[in-house]
Order: sequence, then structure tokens, then C-alpha cells
Amino acid sequence: MTLNASRLYHEKQLIKDLKKGSDKAFNEIYFLYAKRLYAYCLRFTKLQEDAEEIVQDTFLKLWKNKLDIRQEETVQSLLFLIAKHLLINSYRIKSNYPVYEECAEHIESSSAYIPDYNIRYEDIYRIFQAGIESLPNTQQKVIKMSRLNNYSNKEIADKLSLSEQTIKNQLSIGLKTLEEYMNNIKLIPYTINSHS
Repeated sequence: MTLNASRLYHEKQLIKDLKKGSDKAFNEIYFLYAKRLYAYCLRFTKLQEDAEEIVQDTFLKLWKNKLDIRQEETVQSLLFLIAKHLLINSYRIKSNYPVYEECAEHIESSSAYIPDYNIRYEDIYRIFQAGIESLPNTQQKVIKMSRLNNYSNKEIADKLSLSEQTIKNQLSIGLKTLEEYMNNIKLIPYTINSHS
């Protein structure tokens, strides 16, 4: 038996034990995938704490739904699918852009985890970031601090030594410009099509 076949056989047994409520099996699955999931999440969140939180939430969801696991040989695809959805939800909450949400919903409609499907999500993230970077410097800073770091207008005003009204204006103009930028990108047909 090859090393890979042996690992899959072992994981198959872990899945059976997990579905029976075994803490030991859960811990072993955690150690099998936690580092890979963390690296995957960190690519998108760019923040250690956010990546760690999504990994924890991913395993929590696996545990809570252990009786519904259909995978028999490996939970890799399931774990990455859960993490992908949590990333999308987290980013949707932070960005709060209707265009992004529409694209994200199309990604969520995919039921399978395909490794290169990550690229499609990464492409949306990349285009979104490019949209921010196309804005004037102050608008970039204000949007990042407001939407990605959750600072209040007052906190941003203090940090940038600007008035709160200026922050509100820059945020409003920047978001409108960014929404127009995203609307001009034909994302949906690109993100829907996976390998068929």
C-alpha cells in the first residue's frame, strides 16, 4: 500500500469515527488540514487573526455537521468548501458591495471544491483590490480603513488628520466610483463556468 493510499485509508476510518462523535478523530483531522487551511485563508484575508478565526469556524462547522458528512474517503474538499464560503461571507460583510455580493452568490452556487476554482475567487478579490487602487490616495485609505479594518469615520479622521465630513465625502465618492468600476467588469460569466 502506497503512502497516499495508506493516508486515505486512515482518513476513511477517521471520518467514520468522527461521525460517531470521536474527539480523537476530530483532532487528527484538524492536524491533517489546519495548516493548509490557514495558508489558504491567509491568502485572502491577509490578516493572521482573521485567517485563524475562519479556520476555527471551519472546523467548528465540520464538528456541528458531522452526522451529515457524505464524504467517505477524505474531507479535504468539504473543509475547503466550508472555508471558501466563510471567506466569502466575511469579505461580503466587510465590503458590503452589491456587485461583489452578486458575484459571490454565483460562486457559492458551486457545490464542489475544485482547487483551481480558488483562482476565480482570487480573481474577484484581485479585481476588487485593483478597483480600490485605481482611486485617489485619500479615498483608497478611507475605504480600506472603513470597510476592511472597520474603523469609524471619527477614528479615520483622527488618523488622517482630516475632518469627519471630509471622511464621509471621500468615502461616499470612493464607494460610488468603486461600484461603477466593479459594474464595468464582466465577472459573472467568468466566475460561473467551472470545469464541465
